[in-house]
Amino acid sequence: MNRILDETIAALEEMKRNGVTHVEVSKETLEALGKPVVRREGEAPAEPKPAARREARPPTELATIEARAKACTKCSELSRCRHSVVFGVGSETAEIMFIGEAPGADEDAQGIPFVGRAGQLLTKIIEAMGCRREDVYIANIIKCRPPENRPPEPDEVANCLPYVLSQIELIKPKVIVALGATALRALLDVQLGITKMRGHWYTFRDIPIMPTFHPAYLLRNPPAKREVWDDMKAVLEKLGRKPPR
Repeated sequence: MNRILDETIAALEEMKRNGVTHVEVSKETLEALGKPVVRREGEAPAEPKPAARREARPPTELATIEARAKACTKCSELSRCRHSVVFGVGSETAEIMFIGEAPGADEDAQGIPFVGRAGQLLTKIIEAMGCRREDVYIANIIKCRPPENRPPEPDEVANCLPYVLSQIELIKPKVIVALGATALRALLDVQLGITKMRGHWYTFRDIPIMPTFHPAYLLRNPPAKREVWDDMKAVLEKLGRKPPR
């Protein structure tokens, strides 16, 4: 209500500055505002109009799963130490889905994946592909930050994997980009290193997967950015697109 009043006052002040000196106001509006209305003799007060009902939108399936994840306590250590459950962000109809390892300190504080230094680099990569963050979907295998950013334990990956699989099933991306070895191994159940597997196409539930280096690795090894960009060009080619000049 306060916001509506503030916006109304601002609009009236703008009209005054533009030379407007008179505004017609209906009797119904004045009655609703509790102001006296001058009526002709014998005129009955106007019947109040019924308020329009605003139908509440049912939550999407993805939102329902997110609520379930936020209440999850399967991993006692992670659920005890976390500040946020970092579920995912982006378009629910995205063609490209980026999946990383786990939230870091910045992500745990904000509840949004890839917002720290590595996330800022990922955003630059996405924009270089001619996309925006809101055009793609970004998530992690693990939804809670492991203490001291340690690698996730196998049982933690197993506990969180159903949430990731539900995200993939509902979003139905045309391409998955696996950022780093943890994401790749969780989805494909392989033990090969990311260096050997990056740049090659694999398949997960009929969806092409492109493994590539995690942005955090690129911060430590900037020359590897060229290889990641080659991988992203392959992703665009798979989608029938070309990178912007």
